[in-house]
Amino acid sequence: MIAGVLPVCILGIVAAATLSGQGLGRTPQILSESLAGHDSFEFYCAPCHGRTGRGEGSVAPALKAKPTDLSRLAQRNAGVFPGERVRASVTGTGRPVPAHGTTDMPIWGPIFRAFESDVRVRERVANLVTHIESLQQASSASNDPGAQLFGTYCATCHGISGRGNGPVAEQMRKTPPDLTKYTARNGGAFPIERLRQIIDGHGVAAHGDREMPVWGDAFRSARGGLSPEAVKARIDAIVRYLGAIQERAAE
Repeated sequence: MIAGVLPVCILGIVAAATLSGQGLGRTPQILSESLAGHDSFEFYCAPCHGRTGRGEGSVAPALKAKPTDLSRLAQRNAGVFPGERVRASVTGTGRPVPAHGTTDMPIWGPIFRAFESDVRVRERVANLVTHIESLQQASSASNDPGAQLFGTYCATCHGISGRGNGPVAEQMRKTPPDLTKYTARNGGAFPIERLRQIIDGHGVAAHGDREMPVWGDAFRSARGGLSPEAVKARIDAIVRYLGAIQERAAE
């Protein structure tokens, strides 16, 4: 345990588990059986960070410092969700400084490994990071019109980070593609013109099975009667934003 002290978050979990098992002859549960990201977050993270990740959990007032707002990690990283950094913070690996800044938040990697196999730990952490990514908020204060348009028209399916994990993605017949990998899938070149055509819905089969709206038509029929120039400006702004969130190969 960190510095020989049981962190407040774990105390909260153990206390809740103990209360739920009082008088029932059960051993308090300190490990979530489910590997689902949502369930792990609720069990391990929500007591401090809150169910929405905004730092308003039930034990947050007892902490020396307010828990980080996990819903704004992408905003603070130029619109790109820092998945590997989040994974390193959760597991406590690859960090030159103590994970999470203070000892209030546990380093979950060693705690998970104390109770589970490496295979289960890897799956649990991966699912947990994916869930945190799904909590990301679009920045309404952003000066980037492409980011604002993406948040309005695309993030519902593709997620605010563009990785295909928007709030309605699970209800779709086909998982939305990871938009941050277009460059990688195109030999290292960002396919600007093809993306313009896909968004506009002309020149190529837009989004395959048409589950994704044909935004060119939607923009052209928008209230106020957008001109062809205004429609093109919207599409170009979204394409520029997509170019900015592409994953880059490590140098």
